Amino acid sequence: MAKKIILLATFFLVIAVVLGAMGAHSLKAKIPADSLDSFKTGVTYQFYHSFALIIIAILMEVFKKPGLKYAALLFTIGILFFSGSIYALSTASLSGINAKPFGPVTPIGGLFFIAGWILTFIQFLKKS
Repeated sequence: MAKKIILLATFFLVIAVVLGAMGAHSLKAKIPADSLDSFKTGVTYQFYHSFALIIIAILMEVFKKPGLKYAALLFTIGILFFSGSIYALSTASLSGINAKPFGPVTPIGGLFFIAGWILTFIQFLKKS
């Protein structure tokens, strides 16, 4: 399971680098500054939580905490919902899609991040 989580995390990291470069170079002149800032926030949180996935995979192996796989799942959903919705919202003017339905998805993704961190905390409160 840890190997699958690391593979997923590195995939998310590749995407974050590509999107970060796209934001820094291509989008800079095409979307408003506040949208670009939002886009950067999506990339930043994708980076943080991709690294968190790698850490979770390592912790699963070192401390033999199989329940951490649920924290990894929560972080994964968080990346998809939080960062994904921000990407859709901030580039809506370019894509021409109606991104308004994505607005409520962003805080839900944030809640998944929070839940993942709380679950990680709880896993280490438990006795081994």
